[in-house]
Amino acid sequence: MTHTQQRTRRLLLLGATGSIGRQTLEVVANLNALAQDDPSRTRFEIVGLAAGASAELLYEQARTFGVRDVALANGNGDVPAPDGVRVHRGADAAESLVRSVEADIVLGAMVGAAGLPATMTALELECDVAIANKETLVAAGELVVPVALRTGAALLPVDSEHSALWQSLPTGVRPPCALGDEVRRIILTSSGGPFRTRSRKDVYNATPEEALAHPTWSMGAKVTIDSASMTNKALEIIEAHWLFGVESARIDVLVHPQAIIHSMVEYADGATIAQLGAPDMRTPIQYALVHPERPRGVSDHLDWTALSRFDFEPPDFERFPALRLAHRAIELGGVAGAVFNGANEQAVEAFLARRIPFGRVTELAAEAMEAIVGDRRQPPLRSLDDVFEADAESRRFVAGAIGHDSPVAAGPARR
Repeated sequence: MTHTQQRTRRLLLLGATGSIGRQTLEVVANLNALAQDDPSRTRFEIVGLAAGASAELLYEQARTFGVRDVALANGNGDVPAPDGVRVHRGADAAESLVRSVEADIVLGAMVGAAGLPATMTALELECDVAIANKETLVAAGELVVPVALRTGAALLPVDSEHSALWQSLPTGVRPPCALGDEVRRIILTSSGGPFRTRSRKDVYNATPEEALAHPTWSMGAKVTIDSASMTNKALEIIEAHWLFGVESARIDVLVHPQAIIHSMVEYADGATIAQLGAPDMRTPIQYALVHPERPRGVSDHLDWTALSRFDFEPPDFERFPALRLAHRAIELGGVAGAVFNGANEQAVEAFLARRIPFGRVTELAAEAMEAIVGDRRQPPLRSLDDVFEADAESRRFVAGAIGHDSPVAAGPARR
């Protein structure tokens, strides 16, 4: 009798208690159940979990999945860790976890730029990174991509749009890569968020409750606010530039309210290949973990008989000016992406705290870019310190523009 050797991959999950992290654990539980019945399937061992401050949930996850190493950036030391679990603490906890625990793949889902050092460390250790954190490439793609190319580690997109682009490319292509002339352009789709049909005045004065009411996707608060302003799509433009080596002029956005077509690749010969599916983040998470396999997933399947139409419209750059800022950040290079990202993070914090109207979020990001980088092509990034300094400067600018009663939100840890 021939026995099939089961493949086990060691997964380290950064941002375990957030929306993407929790859905990743759902996906892993399903994949391991399939592998138990079929030895030819890949199974996953969770070797590490990292979170910001949700100690109780993190420890519960560790108990459920038998994890012995966890990281807490701002965790409550009064909450006892499970027996036998080692806890890394402090601002560098996630990076420490990556350095001390051997893994085959790291899924980076930490919110904001805070996950950058841990992601860079994973790539330096030749570990594939499934990247759900846009800000890593937006702020430091100029540093991150060369490391991945040098070590041979992959940057596997978890965002539904970038996963769709990846799935629409020829089999065997693994980001980061450089698309050639056979690709005419890549098209990122957007649902348009909750304000697609609202007036500019209504959008400008929208409340946090209105901005958080996304019509299609279930996401964390920061990503949902970014989606409402289409800053999320702006960040995706910059991310696509780095993942696929495509210049700004070959990256377009289309508003697609049904959110069924997640993105498209238009080829030079006139063919367009798109990826379609229910709006469920668990599908791109699973693809990043087990590609090119396609085992049974936990996402719903589309009911094609219920789909009567696909609508498309160009984005309104006046109502959603963040899209222009993305192309500008690509053209200026250097710290421009870090400034855009840091200013936006700080402005979103202020909006959620009801210190500024919704429309000021993108205005403040634009003002920070104008004040800090202007129209000058920026020098290349030299190290992560350049990113951290630009991030801090942009946050200070936004806090100052709002007023002294607005504290600066915590950015990524300095080394």
